[in-house]
Amino acid sequence: MTNYYELVDTNKQKSFLVVSLFIAFITASSYLIAKGFGYGLDFVGMALIFSGLASLGSYYYSDQMVIAMSGAHKVTKKDFFIFYTVTENLSQAARLPMPAIYVIDDTAMNAFATGRNPQHAAIVATTGILERLNRTELEGVIAHELSHVKNYDTLLMSLVTILVGVITLMADWLLRWGGMGRKRDNDRNDSQLQMILFVVGVILAILSPIVAQLIQLAISRRREFLADAGSAAITKYPEGLAKALEKLKNDKEPLEAANKATAHLYITNPLKNRKDSVGWFASLFDTHPPLDERIEALRS
Repeated sequence: MTNYYELVDTNKQKSFLVVSLFIAFITASSYLIAKGFGYGLDFVGMALIFSGLASLGSYYYSDQMVIAMSGAHKVTKKDFFIFYTVTENLSQAARLPMPAIYVIDDTAMNAFATGRNPQHAAIVATTGILERLNRTELEGVIAHELSHVKNYDTLLMSLVTILVGVITLMADWLLRWGGMGRKRDNDRNDSQLQMILFVVGVILAILSPIVAQLIQLAISRRREFLADAGSAAITKYPEGLAKALEKLKNDKEPLEAANKATAHLYITNPLKNRKDSVGWFASLFDTHPPLDERIEALRS
């Protein structure tokens, strides 16, 4: 049976492979899209640099942006004694710096971690989850979030989000201005090959952001399983998180402050019951693996 440390190594290797292939996909797609619309490599380079710088700036301040978007406010030990002391004790057990802690005033049950590294990490929880979990269950949830920090999942997801943003911005930019590039190219060489490249470029410009988002969601789901395993390793009591996930499963209330951009950060899908679509197609865009599977994995 695979132990926790082997699971961590395997997940890290697979994530590195996926991100590497993701970068190769973005580079190839950007080239073909630009070529199809009649632009040269200089335009592709300029677009990638512009998109990359804009996304990098967002990443550097991503923790504060996410916290602001969630409507969370920073709290002290005096404000939420159990939340603070649980986080403090588990941080020491995991050999991590004490993260800043924030609370969202919402009766929905949820929590997430953010920050580009352990030195700039923050743990955010709703008042709903703090009120309805006992200390053991809360330890399982906080240990899960600390595992995200320890495994640099918050960094990985920020990088993947940047890559999604780059390809989406590139595709949108070239679709908007593609006619100008193709017109200049047609003046020079109105060939059948250029028409084929143009069709390929249009298809990639439409599909690339969707494929990129699916890759992002696939990575997010994998990291949830890894963080669950990390929680069990820190607390030495997987049943605590399993019971917490059962309570989260029974909580049908969506989190008002959450949105599609931040949904993948939470311990469970905060947008539940907001959409009417069901079935396998809708499940492709789920940010989290099914809770039953996570509970079963913890108990096995």
